[in-house]
Amino acid sequence: MSDITIVRDYPYPIEQVWRAVTDPDLVPYWTATGRGARPVGFAPTPGTHFQFVAAPMPGWSGVVECEVLDSQPPTLLHFSWVDGGGGETTLVSYRLEPQAGGTRFTYYHTGFTGVGGFAMSRILGSVRRKMLTDGLPSVLADMDEHGQLRTDSALRTKRRA
Repeated sequence: MSDITIVRDYPYPIEQVWRAVTDPDLVPYWTATGRGARPVGFAPTPGTHFQFVAAPMPGWSGVVECEVLDSQPPTLLHFSWVDGGGGETTLVSYRLEPQAGGTRFTYYHTGFTGVGGFAMSRILGSVRRKMLTDGLPSVLADMDEHGQLRTDSALRTKRRA
């Protein structure tokens, strides 16, 4: 089995990081470093079925089917992940911990099996690292005191899926 674990420390309060990773209006800005996925039908409530919808590409519809399995705001979001075209179910977790001067964010994506799973975990791991190293910090830096992307944010002009 091949799992993805990425740990990043952000100099922002846990509530701000939680908002950035769970607000459907903000998620496409930090996932834009990948395929710009937007969560459709998402709420951080166990039992919620939702989709990540991104720009399709050859061999992929751009849709991932998900279900929230556990949510403990502002510290844990756990959901299933299945390619909209079928395939194995994998699991994603976001764990947030307050740290001196900010928040530690740990991303887990587990359940990949076989050679295909190994390859997929390598591809997704690379994309997720970019999202969490470049994309999410940009969103966090451009959020206002109300947890919204500032109206003058340069991110607003970037193309989203």
